[in-house]
Amino acid sequence: MSGWLALLAAGLMEIVWAVGLKHSDGFTRFWPALGTLVAILASFGLMSIALKSLPFGTAYAVWTGIGAAGSIVVGMAVYGEPATAVRMLCLTMIVAGMIGLKLSTPA
Repeated sequence: MSGWLALLAAGLMEIVWAVGLKHSDGFTRFWPALGTLVAILASFGLMSIALKSLPFGTAYAVWTGIGAAGSIVVGMAVYGEPATAVRMLCLTMIVAGMIGLKLSTPA
């Protein structure tokens, strides 16, 4: 598995565990809590694969960026959070930063 593909999958697992954390009610609901823990382990495992070939700073920033941007989108699409112009601008800047890091990384 390529480092970038592992990083993308790790970032997607970040979104999954963030959503799971919301549904676990502070880890008081068994199945959502278990799903959250599995997603956390998957995210960390995939991130460790990505770090074998990608620079640490780039990988970490993109990993958290995918999780942050994805969580914002899920919040707006699923939980009815506002999609204001300022939020959309900030989301765009997160995505632009990740694209810039990807394009400037030789791996």
